[in-house]
Amino acid sequence: MSKTKNIFISDSEKIVADLKHRNTIKFNISKYDAAVEKGVQRYSNLELARERASFIKGQAINHLYEYLIEFEKNSTRNGAQVIWCRDSNEAIESVKSILVQNQASLLVKSKSMTTEEIDFNEHVEKIGVETLETDLGEYIVQLAGEKPYHILTPAMHKSRHDIADLFHEKFNTPPGSDPQFLTAYVRKKLRQKFRTADVGVTGANFLVADVGGIGLTENEGNGLMTVSFPKVHIVIAGIEKVIPSMKDLGLLWPLLATRGTGQQISVYNSLITGPRKENEADGPEKMFILLLDNGRTNLYQSDDRYEALKCIRCGACLNVCPIYKNIGGYTYNATYSGPIGSVITPFFKGEKEYNHLSFACTVCGKCTETCPVKIPLHNQLLLNRRDAVENGGDFVWNKGMKAFSYTFSERKRLDRFNGKMKNTALSLAKNTLGKRKSLPKVAAQSFSKEWKSKQ
Repeated sequence: MSKTKNIFISDSEKIVADLKHRNTIKFNISKYDAAVEKGVQRYSNLELARERASFIKGQAINHLYEYLIEFEKNSTRNGAQVIWCRDSNEAIESVKSILVQNQASLLVKSKSMTTEEIDFNEHVEKIGVETLETDLGEYIVQLAGEKPYHILTPAMHKSRHDIADLFHEKFNTPPGSDPQFLTAYVRKKLRQKFRTADVGVTGANFLVADVGGIGLTENEGNGLMTVSFPKVHIVIAGIEKVIPSMKDLGLLWPLLATRGTGQQISVYNSLITGPRKENEADGPEKMFILLLDNGRTNLYQSDDRYEALKCIRCGACLNVCPIYKNIGGYTYNATYSGPIGSVITPFFKGEKEYNHLSFACTVCGKCTETCPVKIPLHNQLLLNRRDAVENGGDFVWNKGMKAFSYTFSERKRLDRFNGKMKNTALSLAKNTLGKRKSLPKVAAQSFSKEWKSKQ
């Protein structure tokens, strides 16, 4: 059994027994569920919207090379510099080079799961550059010394009381401060950082091929300020984020918002097509776009799971997943959690260490039903399981299942062992159901023997 699998099992057992955590998640997800249920009612034909979105992303993935080349050509024409990165090491080295060349000491960062994927903050801080998260949820988890808990909602695991306590500890704000006060406090605190930052870093919700621009969606305005104030703008985006045309945003942006938060459309949606032009008053002087592979081509080469690259990171599959709602985001020990994370992480970080995630699934199919781009997630998890078994799987589990299959295939084999012997065997696997559950005691005689003796 791999180390990561052992950690996963141990962490799962602890977190499912944490009633405070489960109640917090249940409450926060219920708010999203209510908003999304209302939001989807705006569509006269939601299924048609999903079909069209799936087709657009499918076209982009099926012609990934051509659209990426088109994006690079148009972005370069707009004045941006495009850098191709095979893995996280190349991405980090490129970022370090940009920061050193531009003598950066402070950078502000908008919410980006791709930067989390490459451990951006840790690497940048090692060369003496202060990095500050500006999304409120990301700012909260950064203060707490934690990673994002959820693809869309980084601090979903924290209640408003938890956040008030954190701010009181870090900034001596009044105990029990309400969310409005804390939001205003953070806004004021970050304003000066935006003005003095040397570099702004964002991800990209979409890489728009025909105009060479990035589509950026947010609800707080921090993304726009991250782009507008600093002299240098760095974009880090996975290669799968490309879409064919600016016209596609009219469908994808509202669908992303509806499935993610229940909004008709997010508050701020920006199409950024390069650094500041000579006749423009604000914006960055330089723009660098890092296109990250980092295992995506491994997934792309899979004939039956490449469709996972269509994901638009709305987080909807996490919110409906019964496993996620019980074990939470941190238990996955990966940047991307929930159903989509369980599908893609083995390709991104190695099947040997992460194939156990695909077994953390009830195969209920809710993730597939809710996906706005119609990725067959539960089927892909089953395919991941198939590969895990074919590539060896867990030695102890495999041997145990073979013994189980052999013994239970015939009644006479099972009856060779009396109740005492069976209980002894079961005692060797006393933690099979976890430390908080125990296996039942087997009767001294089997039912078949009891039946025969009574006849």
